[in-house]
Amino acid sequence: MRLWQDFTNGLLKENPTFRLVLGTCPTMAISLTIMNGLGMGLAATAVLIGSNLIISLLRRTIPDEIRIPCFIVVIAAFVTIVDKLMNAFVPGLHEVLGIFIPLIVVNCIILARAEAFASKNPPTNSLADGLGMGLGFTAALTLISTVREFLGTGAILAAKDFGFTGIRVFSEDLAAKVMTIPPGGFLTYGFLLGLINWLGERRRAKKNG
Repeated sequence: MRLWQDFTNGLLKENPTFRLVLGTCPTMAISLTIMNGLGMGLAATAVLIGSNLIISLLRRTIPDEIRIPCFIVVIAAFVTIVDKLMNAFVPGLHEVLGIFIPLIVVNCIILARAEAFASKNPPTNSLADGLGMGLGFTAALTLISTVREFLGTGAILAAKDFGFTGIRVFSEDLAAKVMTIPPGGFLTYGFLLGLINWLGERRRAKKNG
């Protein structure tokens, strides 16, 4: 039961993007296509799982005075692995995500989970927390990316690495180009953030009343 709760917290109750409002910089910058959102989200998920596990295993041996530098070293090791793997197997996506892959090292979601959860809980719970938080971040990025790609280009699921131009829903001439630039990202994020929090409050009120 505790493992399930640790896993589901990151999906809904403590979703890092829509509930905790963390990791907004990569959310705004790369959420232009569904593939971008999936790629960034899964990369962060892999780092979260690996770093949570190692930090949890070492939590009793890492001196409290230097815990943050130690956490960053562990996170940086997993980011380097993910960066090299993406460069080897999905070079197009790696090029598009660019600097935001190395910047996972200082992503506040990952460092926050290391400090607030992995350093205080057993490995199995830390794995569940990392997986839940990572998938919650991935789902949020994918949702925002879907809206922006659809409204901004008239197509969805364009995948450069796999030679797929996407599914055309309507003509690109009718697309809202504002969705492909930063203001479109802020508008989409703001509307979705408001909608999800409104639905959460409504559900809570119905449960209590």
